[in-house]
Amino acid sequence: MSARVFAFDQFTDLHDQAKASPRLRQHLNIHASHEAPFQRLFIAFGLESYVRPHRHHLMPKDETLVAVQGLLGVLVFDDVGQVVQQFKLGTQSHAGPGVGPVVDMPAGAWHTVLALTPDAVLLEGKAGPFDPQGPREFADWAPEEGADEALVMLQKWRARFGHA
Repeated sequence: MSARVFAFDQFTDLHDQAKASPRLRQHLNIHASHEAPFQRLFIAFGLESYVRPHRHHLMPKDETLVAVQGLLGVLVFDDVGQVVQQFKLGTQSHAGPGVGPVVDMPAGAWHTVLALTPDAVLLEGKAGPFDPQGPREFADWAPEEGADEALVMLQKWRARFGHA
């Protein structure tokens, strides 16, 4: 097995794939399989990509989010959908008050991530294995992906970060 380097042009390709995706985001898995004990993936986000708030509670797993490129917003919610924390997740080129490169999300916390710049890419890591048929924990107080209300919600979230 040999080490792998991921170059910035791969993120350009990932963004091109995200633009063509109905969800306006694209994953690039680093781990070899769903059975891997440590799941790692890059995610490229389009500005209009809505990630329905979710949590990892039924199969408790902490999640670490690392900004690789661009600027992202991270929101943490209570059980009824009120924002209890918000973070800007960004690279050194976006350094400033309230911007950090890493967010460590505890298992069970309702959260979402949104792009604040068109080149946003994050690295996500959490314990495996991953069961694609396993339970999904989407917030019932948030619109489903693809719903008209989802874009309205996304715009409200973007406004919280000063990005209308």
